[in-house]
Amino acid sequence: MTADTLHDRTIRLMDRKRRLALAVPALILAYLVYAAMAFDLAGLAQRARLDNAAVLMADMVTHKVHVTRDNRRETLSVSVEGSNRATYPADRLPDWIDAGGAITRIDLGAGHVVTYDGPRVVYDIPDYGPVTLDTTDGVALDVPGGTLPDFINASPARVTITTDQGRVTATRSRTETLRYFWGWEMFFFDLSSPFSGQSAGAVLGTILGGERLVEGRSNLSLALSEFWTNDIWQHGAVAWAIFETVLMAFLGTFGAAFVALPLAFLAAQNFTPSRWLRFGIRRVFDFVRGVDALIFTIILSRAFGPGPLTGALAILLTDTGSFGKLFSEALENVDDKPVEGIRSTGANALQRYRFGVIPQILPVLLSQMLYFLESNTRSATIIGAITGGGIGLLLTQAIQTTQDWEKVTYYILLVIAMVIAMDSLSGWLRRKLIRGG
Repeated sequence: MTADTLHDRTIRLMDRKRRLALAVPALILAYLVYAAMAFDLAGLAQRARLDNAAVLMADMVTHKVHVTRDNRRETLSVSVEGSNRATYPADRLPDWIDAGGAITRIDLGAGHVVTYDGPRVVYDIPDYGPVTLDTTDGVALDVPGGTLPDFINASPARVTITTDQGRVTATRSRTETLRYFWGWEMFFFDLSSPFSGQSAGAVLGTILGGERLVEGRSNLSLALSEFWTNDIWQHGAVAWAIFETVLMAFLGTFGAAFVALPLAFLAAQNFTPSRWLRFGIRRVFDFVRGVDALIFTIILSRAFGPGPLTGALAILLTDTGSFGKLFSEALENVDDKPVEGIRSTGANALQRYRFGVIPQILPVLLSQMLYFLESNTRSATIIGAITGGGIGLLLTQAIQTTQDWEKVTYYILLVIAMVIAMDSLSGWLRRKLIRGG
């Protein structure tokens, strides 16, 4: 090859690289444009409701107290998040509500005051003036100046006034005022608890040195029981749901490993001479791991009904295929010398596998099983939402109600803590079982 030929070839190669370097960004840009058109990003941006997103984000760290007047029955109720289980007794209303006589006065703070006077509602807004609503026949609205501001949404049947201090909604049948507070109300004790309304210091003082609230029972035991059986947050039910989620992941993962290990011997080339048997077992592995666990969950829930066991079976089926492939590949890479040494002692096939093969692949088995256990702990949350078990069910119910978003936050934090705990546990087990330290 002459120097000129080599030079020409080098020039052509460099030119090809330059064209490729220019083509790659163009292809990426074309793909991004196609993706934006296919997913209708412009339409999504137009339909996005950032105001609703802001409300939901605020609800995750706040709670609302509902002051509701039934205009037909002329009754008043005050509850947390509108829950019947968290309704204040008439003699224990919050101090910012004055319900004496026929007139109810609600102080929303910062000078905002709402007054219920029969079917007539007056919302006094600082620097704007009083907004008057009459629910006698539909909802009649009277605003200062006669011009409707942006914070009032009005129709003949419904009027909503939203300010930084709260929200007032009026219809012919009901008038409701919402006041927001930071934090999760009644997280430790509900309204029926003797500790309700006490500060943290008062509760601690009662536990350590106060008189017994229930004869024959310590205040500490009573406080723990009241927390565990909290009717609003249901900590006992949540703990059981976490246990069900972990149980689904545990049974599915280790059940799959138990089923896949003997099948992996049949799929390994150095242990099964029959090509057709190996082919059949490998296709079974491909089928069960090719179908997602969510698909198996839906099928099994129709066959066996909802429940944690259905979720565990779905995980077991999918992971059997994954474990079978991994275990069979590990078996095909074992060293034959230990097996031959054990064979020379007169050991049978089962003993050769037990003492010559399993110790070689045990680190791979344990490592993969622990990794899948971590992954399945997260997956069990979604599977539980479909099968009706575990923390996934509670999370789905809280999202569907669109009211208890602070509970959504609580459940998400518990899921994160559960995953972190499983990750730490599996790491500790790896060090103990695999590396021995």
